[in-house]
Amino acid sequence: MKDDIFLSAVLFHGILEEQQNDMEVLLMEIQELVELSPLRVFDESISGGLGRGNLGVLVSRHGVGKTACLVQLATDKLFKGEQVIHVSFSGNVEHVVNWYKEVFRELSDGKPIDDPSETYSSILANRVVMNFNQEMPIEKVLNSLETLIDHGSFKADAVLFDGYRLTLASETDLNQIKAFVKKLNLEAWFAVSPEKSDTHIDEYGVPETVRKYMSQIDVLIGLIYDEKIDKVIMNVVKNHGITIPKPTGVVLDPKTMLIAKA
Repeated sequence: MKDDIFLSAVLFHGILEEQQNDMEVLLMEIQELVELSPLRVFDESISGGLGRGNLGVLVSRHGVGKTACLVQLATDKLFKGEQVIHVSFSGNVEHVVNWYKEVFRELSDGKPIDDPSETYSSILANRVVMNFNQEMPIEKVLNSLETLIDHGSFKADAVLFDGYRLTLASETDLNQIKAFVKKLNLEAWFAVSPEKSDTHIDEYGVPETVRKYMSQIDVLIGLIYDEKIDKVIMNVVKNHGITIPKPTGVVLDPKTMLIAKA
């Protein structure tokens, strides 16, 4: 009887040890993805990152790749163990979920990951996707987010607003969002396109309808397609008070929809 108990204890210890080793390997693989990511170059271009309590905006014409960039920013945060809320205003949550799957597949392709499905599953626990109607007042959206964070035990580090009609927002709306991210100590990114196709867009990819919000935006990234190199250039138009436009040092590849070093 004692021998059976001893053998069971040894086997159980062995299983725990194996699980611990597997977890350590998984964390090492994820850490390697973080370190090799071109987003380290992107972070350097915006003084180390957006930072908590700040608003960042990715802006371009429709179809240039803002959502792909947004999902990669989110995935990078998930790799780093941060918790992310992806807020979609498109009405199609499945579309957003598929973006995450595709971006992870591209990011992990050819990388030394023993079990990609396990790695993907491990990071999804830190992501929540929410969907709201465009007509819902931003105050109600923020209240729902705060309820999830404060009472839903999901201590988010970042919120990503995908498809929110920022160019139609009022100054009051922006002030509410700004106060929300500061109050909850969050980082907030927006993916924004102009509402009208004939809106003037400057050489950095920024539509004139976004300029009126410059004082409330902490980091503004303009995306514009360059047909000469067949890449989407990502420009830092505003960087924490600095408004001297410059390339970020990374581009978006329209073939893979991945961010890469320029």
